[in-house]
Amino acid sequence: MRRVLLVTTAFGIFAATAAAMAADLPYRNQMPVKAPAYMPVYSWTGFYIGLNGGGAFGNSAYNFAGLTSTGFDTSGGLIGATIGFNYQLGSVVWGVEGDGDWSSVSGSALCLGGLFTCQTKNDWLATARGRLGYAFDRVLPYVTGGAAFGDVKVGVPALTVDTTNAGWTIGGGIEYAFVPNWSAKIEYLYVDLGNVGCGLACTGIVPTHVNFTTNVVRAGLNYKF
Repeated sequence: MRRVLLVTTAFGIFAATAAAMAADLPYRNQMPVKAPAYMPVYSWTGFYIGLNGGGAFGNSAYNFAGLTSTGFDTSGGLIGATIGFNYQLGSVVWGVEGDGDWSSVSGSALCLGGLFTCQTKNDWLATARGRLGYAFDRVLPYVTGGAAFGDVKVGVPALTVDTTNAGWTIGGGIEYAFVPNWSAKIEYLYVDLGNVGCGLACTGIVPTHVNFTTNVVRAGLNYKF
């Protein structure tokens, strides 16, 4: 009886030891655990080019020598190209950007008691701006502002003045880098192209000024080098 007890106890100790050693051995069919892929922080630094397009809505005001005035809404579409450069320092992104767009923004209204139709048209619009943004990795909200240039036609249908005016613009937007070299953005710009004098083109009565302002809402697609 004592021998049976000793054999049983020894067998139990051996079985427990073998089970513990087996638990420490690697399982042949177990799939190796992969380390998570390293995703580097996105850098906005570099030159880029792109396309943009959208719409604009604004106002033009005719002021006839301070005697009477007429204001009316303008609207239309824009499409064009963009070029720029960004430099990222920490999370702050500094940049410069320029663009040139074909424009169909226009509007008209009866003026001088309904005797004439005053009209304003913008055929092209360009800007040269600085940008300042704060990067959340691939997401870049930013503010922007600078100079604006555009062709402005004012007057009555039979006689117009066509001039290139310089003004200013300010706005903001948000840009998202969806792959390493491509980003998409949406932005808003307020543009003031100042005053245009039109003399005889405005029915022979010299107006104090014709003012043209517009609000641009557009999307863009950029490629970074």
